[in-house]
Amino acid sequence: MRAISGQFLRYDSAPMNVLGLETSCDETGVAIFDTERGLVAQALHSQIDLHKVYGGVVPEIASRDHVRRLLPLIKSVLDDASMERPNAVAHTAGPGLVGALMVGSGLANGLSMAWKCPVIPIHHMEGHLLAPMLETDPPDYPFLALLVSGGHTMLVSVTGLGQYEVLGTTLDDAVGEAFDKTAKLLGLAYPGGPALALLAESGDPDAYLFPRPMLKSPGLDFSFSGLKTAVMLQVRKAEKEGSIDSARADIAASFQQAAVDTLVTRTVQAAKKTKLGRVVIAGGVGANIRLREELAASFDGDVYYPRLEFCTDNGAMIAIAGALRLSDGTEPATIVAKARWSLETLSAPGVA
Repeated sequence: MRAISGQFLRYDSAPMNVLGLETSCDETGVAIFDTERGLVAQALHSQIDLHKVYGGVVPEIASRDHVRRLLPLIKSVLDDASMERPNAVAHTAGPGLVGALMVGSGLANGLSMAWKCPVIPIHHMEGHLLAPMLETDPPDYPFLALLVSGGHTMLVSVTGLGQYEVLGTTLDDAVGEAFDKTAKLLGLAYPGGPALALLAESGDPDAYLFPRPMLKSPGLDFSFSGLKTAVMLQVRKAEKEGSIDSARADIAASFQQAAVDTLVTRTVQAAKKTKLGRVVIAGGVGANIRLREELAASFDGDVYYPRLEFCTDNGAMIAIAGALRLSDGTEPATIVAKARWSLETLSAPGVA
C-alpha cells in the first residue's frame, strides 16, 4: 500500500507523477503531485490585473491569457521538479468558462499524445473538495464539506472519493458572488470579496441587522439574494443621507457577519443531521478568516481547511485529484469542457 496524503490506494507500479492543469476561470494553475512524495512543484498566474479594469472576468480575455501562460508555467514546474515529463496529465474539465476549459483540456490532450501518457478530466469542485488532502493532517472519510466560492455554495456529504451527496445548495447567488456584488455596491475595487473582508476588519458587525436568509426553512439550501438586496437598500439610504463614507466599513462588517452566520448555522445543522464529526471548508470563500473563526467556535468536531494558497483555484488541487483518480485515465481523444457539471454524477475511481 502506498499513502497519498492519508488516503491509501494500491499501485502495481512505481510511484507516479501527475501534472495538474487548472484553467476554469481567471487563474492559470500548474502543479506536479507525486504519489509517494506529495506535491513537488507548483506555479500560479492570476489574471486580476487584466480583468479589474472591467470590474469582472471577461471570458475571451481569460481564454487568451491561459493560452499565453500555460506552456511557460508547465516548463517552469517541470524544471522545478527536475523531470522531463510526468506519468499522467490531469486537467479541469468543468464546471467553468467553456473557452478557458477548452484551453486546458486541449493542451492536456496534446501533451498526453506527445508523452504517450493518460489524460484525466477532473471536476473543478472535486478539486476544491480534495484540496485539504494536500495538508500533513488530512481528513479521513466520511466528512461534511462546505464548498464556497464565487460560483458555488453547497453542503456535501462525502463518504469516499467520488461518493458525494449534495445536501444543500444556493437557490440564487453563490456566497462568493454575494461578496463581490456587495463590494461593488460599496465602491471597492475588483476582486471585491477580499477587499470587502479587509474593510470589514475596521467595521462593527452589529451595526446593521441584515437578514440571515432561509435558516428557519426546512432543508439545507442557501439564499443570498435577499441579503444582497438589504445591503443595497442600506447603501442607497446612506448615500442619500450623505453618510456613506462613515458607514461603509460597518456595512461591510455587518454583511460579512450575516453571510458567515448563514454558512455556519447551515453547516452545523447539516453536521447534526448527518451525524458527521468532521467538516471540510474549501473554495475561495474558505479563506475568509471570520468564517474559519466562527465555525471553529460553533462546531463541536474537527474542522479542516486547505492552506490559504490552495483555497482559490490552483493546479495542486487538480494534480492530487488526478493522482487519486489515476485509474480513470484515458487515452487522449476528446476535449472535455463542461460549463455545468453536477458533483453527484461522479463515481469512485475506476467505476464507469
